[in-house]
Amino acid sequence: MSNIILSRRKFLRATGAAGLVTAAGGLATPAIAASRAIKIGFVTPQTGPLAIFAEPDKFTLEQFAKQIGNGLMINGTAHPVEFIVKDSQSSSNRASSVAQELIFEDEVDLILATSTPDTTNPVADQAELNGVPCLTNDTPWQPHFFGRQGDPASGFEYTNHFFWGLEDVISVFINQWDKVDTNKVVGALWPNDPDGNGWSDPELGFPPVMEAKGYQLVDTGRYQNMSDDFSAQISAFKEAGVEIVTGVMIPPDFTTFLTQAAQQGFHPKVVNVAKASEFPQAMGALGPLADGLSVEVWWSPHHPFASGFTGQSSAELAAAYEAATGNPWTMPLGFKHSLFEVAMDVLTRTEDIDSPEAIAAAAAATDYASVVGTVNFSTGPVPNVSKTPLVGGQWHLDGDRPVLEIVENSDHPDIPVTADMRPIG
Repeated sequence: MSNIILSRRKFLRATGAAGLVTAAGGLATPAIAASRAIKIGFVTPQTGPLAIFAEPDKFTLEQFAKQIGNGLMINGTAHPVEFIVKDSQSSSNRASSVAQELIFEDEVDLILATSTPDTTNPVADQAELNGVPCLTNDTPWQPHFFGRQGDPASGFEYTNHFFWGLEDVISVFINQWDKVDTNKVVGALWPNDPDGNGWSDPELGFPPVMEAKGYQLVDTGRYQNMSDDFSAQISAFKEAGVEIVTGVMIPPDFTTFLTQAAQQGFHPKVVNVAKASEFPQAMGALGPLADGLSVEVWWSPHHPFASGFTGQSSAELAAAYEAATGNPWTMPLGFKHSLFEVAMDVLTRTEDIDSPEAIAAAAAATDYASVVGTVNFSTGPVPNVSKTPLVGGQWHLDGDRPVLEIVENSDHPDIPVTADMRPIG
């Protein structure tokens, strides 16, 4: 008897899912009785030390819900769309747990995840293990692909990822350093996490390229996230004559380091730190210490791309966000928007929406012009990965307001430079 009882997912697919909450927030009233709600899970760090990445979530979800309206057209049928959001709490274990909830309790058709390997890796692992299509971004591709023990010869079946790679940020950072007259002594702040371990990798990370470019590395070893004392690193940097500081730090740690460096009289000419320096909110909280800090730029209003779903240019999307929220644009906005863009494109091209394999096949065949550039998972450099462009930026203070200017575009000259790179101070 038990083998003829339909699961909740199969029952909803068979009956049309009447009564499910749609993306627009109302009850589903599909024009065609056979349609059912498409359920999209979204894992994001809405709380914890990575919560700054999630600021654009609400705006993005509301924008897509409004654009979708009563349904997304798939094979001639309008399907209501339900977004189910789970907070990873900035924890890899929590991200894995809520991904399982989305798979086994919510029975989603597609999972999306973003905001560093602490979120994307465990979510993608659960999706791959359980045969659920998954799209991710906002993690350099090496920590995402190799951090999940990806095999370049075969790749993955259900999970696809788009973002830049370590080779891109290494190129951008060193090109920025080359624009400033320094002694080429670089102090590194790399934490003991997937990003820090990837960036410091002796073969794939910064060290071999820095050596080849004539830069001397001062590496004090991996530190633990949420550290409250960087005195040892600052002392080592001062003793070695460090004039450039680089790293990949969560915002609380970066604030601690900068504050203690200023207190201890350490004043490098370049501070080029990823993750923490990417956000206007974090820079605004630093006050004068933010002036001259530099960072990689994954997306900005200056990027010459437009959304294939809403038609907005990068500049229009940033302006809409600022008008709706009162907050300055932020890099994750473009990638949150593009993640949902690609998801909608995949679903609309899926031949059998009730088949995870069909959704995964549509994802693998993606060739889509998004607000962050073209996403095509067949382009590599490894299976299931599409690279997006990266340039370099520097923060300038306009009164008390931090403004991010584009100062380095050697690898992507189609993204315009808006200011010259300068030393701090």
